[in-house]
Amino acid sequence: MTPIQVNVAIVGAGTAGMGAYRAARAQTDSVLLIEGRAYGTTCARFGCMPSKLLIAAAQAAHQARHSEPFGVQVQGVTVDGAAVMARVQRERDRFVGFVLETVDAIAQGDRLKAKVNFRDANTLVTEQGQLIHAQRIVIATGSIPVLPPMLKGLSARLLTNENVFDLATLPTSLAVFGPGILGMELAQAMSRLGVKVKVFGVGGGVAGIHDPAIRDYADKAFNEEFYLDASAQVKSVKEAAAGVEVNYLHRDGAWQTERFEYVLAATGRAPDLAGLALENTGLQLNEHGVPVFDRFTLQCGNSSIFIAGDASNDIPLLHEAADQGRIAGGNAGRFPDLRAGLRRAPLAVVFTDPQIASVGFNLSQLDQHFKGRFAEGIVSFEDQGRSRVMLLNKGMLKVYGEQGSGLFLGAEMFGPAAEHIGHLLAWAAQQRMTVSSMLDMPFYHPVIEEGLRTALRDLNHKLHIGPALIERCMDCGPGA
Repeated sequence: MTPIQVNVAIVGAGTAGMGAYRAARAQTDSVLLIEGRAYGTTCARFGCMPSKLLIAAAQAAHQARHSEPFGVQVQGVTVDGAAVMARVQRERDRFVGFVLETVDAIAQGDRLKAKVNFRDANTLVTEQGQLIHAQRIVIATGSIPVLPPMLKGLSARLLTNENVFDLATLPTSLAVFGPGILGMELAQAMSRLGVKVKVFGVGGGVAGIHDPAIRDYADKAFNEEFYLDASAQVKSVKEAAAGVEVNYLHRDGAWQTERFEYVLAATGRAPDLAGLALENTGLQLNEHGVPVFDRFTLQCGNSSIFIAGDASNDIPLLHEAADQGRIAGGNAGRFPDLRAGLRRAPLAVVFTDPQIASVGFNLSQLDQHFKGRFAEGIVSFEDQGRSRVMLLNKGMLKVYGEQGSGLFLGAEMFGPAAEHIGHLLAWAAQQRMTVSSMLDMPFYHPVIEEGLRTALRDLNHKLHIGPALIERCMDCGPGA
């Protein structure tokens, strides 16, 4: 086989890989994009988009069933599981199609469908033995589901985010292992669509929430809809003829065995690096087997290898993968001229109901870096005007600021419209705004964002900058 010679080889054609390809191609005409799995990106094929399609169906069912408090009677709400899944798959395939169109637009000579591993730091080899000599290489291989030992004996009844959206219809019952972001989104959606759901976790975490008060609030709220034990004791999980039997300690204190049609493993994802033979690169690897890299240039050590996206095990979010791809690809293309790329203010959103948002420094990071030097403002949405109007008055928001400077540091929220409030706060964090300057911004009435203003006012007072909150502040509008 004739060896391939290129300036830049990019391993992985997901969001990060395609971003890296475009950025590298702007610097050099000699770029090869290599993909060993199906094209389509994690987000489009089995991540962000199909999960939101399922959540949208669940929201429609939930609203129909809970219209009576508005004086609206909806009779006989039924869920057609096959129709729900058909739409999920139809729209998912449409999103995947958009990605495939982008891939097809890449010159044939610039892409290779093959699984590769490293022979050395500048040489890749395909399973068929073809050598690819590259002056620079970008690793963008994405991630794969992680299975705990207890679930590894399951086969036909085991679901992950990579096959759950291929179901022909909704399951009758589902045991979800892992109350993280994906687990909680899918558990609530399935429950609202009529599936009997129980969620089992380890360690007490719920959807990545750091603040204990917000986490406890969310735990209680979710348990009003479906069974959630974030610190569960599970003795065994066994596949049977008609489902999966889970033996666990119920929250009421009794051991019991319950049968579910399927088990969903939502226990996280890990960088897909095992088959790359990274030991042949000479790179320093961390305790997770990921190359040590610079977060601002994405360079691995002092090598000509770069890493981007979920493979880096940094921040597994699409917008972060896109940014990392651009940085890594641009630096690989112009190497050795390395340039620090823009790393945006941290922003994460969970599309449960209520939604969850995290912005900037979380409470764990604040305790590490700003201990004794920050204050928090808080608001409950239970009495917030617009939230009560829409019967979305559940949740709380905490905002954090630095003593002395008044600088806004971050926030965490479980409540209505968190996806939108999270964006406002992320913009403020990236602009390094003070809490006072944020309060100078306009707030319309009546909107959910008025709750944010209340939290900021509380924070400003605790920073010894502004006055104490006025109970039932009428110049803010009733219910603000």
